Amino acid sequence: MEHDLDRVKRAIGGDRYALQELLHAEKSKLYRMAFAYVRNEDEAVEIFQQTVLKCIESIHQLKKPEYFSTWLTRICINESLSVKRKGKRLNLMIELLKQPGHQDFSGTLAHGMDVKGALEALPDKYKTALMLRFYQDLSIQDIANVLDCPIGTVKTNIHRGLSSLKSKLKGVYEDESGKRFN
Repeated sequence: MEHDLDRVKRAIGGDRYALQELLHAEKSKLYRMAFAYVRNEDEAVEIFQQTVLKCIESIHQLKKPEYFSTWLTRICINESLSVKRKGKRLNLMIELLKQPGHQDFSGTLAHGMDVKGALEALPDKYKTALMLRFYQDLSIQDIANVLDCPIGTVKTNIHRGLSSLKSKLKGVYEDESGKRFN
């Protein structure tokens, strides 16, 4: 989400009203991100609150105002992963959007296995990359900025995550022609 750079600069300079407006514009995205990680309303609200608190405490450290939204998303991801590390239940819900060259997993269940269960079995780096790409609809470049890693790493994590999902779900979902995907 593009923000008025002047407003971001004012927030960095200490204008609490400008920061409040920026956070208001981001609140639903941050809440959805947190909820996708924990699938628990109370925990998602707590993660959102911690994200806002950390933002307020450290907005003055933001070096590039044009990356405000990416910076804030990264704080939310870190808070969500922190909840997981503390032993909280992680239960991702992600809807894979149709993307050329990738299987659409929106078909019917054949053997009781579901996408959610397959996602839970993925390593965090794959879950996070897939979630940012398909749930938040971020570009590869934006994901690299959020995760502070090279574009090639993001592409690799998305590809490996989708490949892993495909192999875990092999034979469970059928494509539109009725063939099971390989």
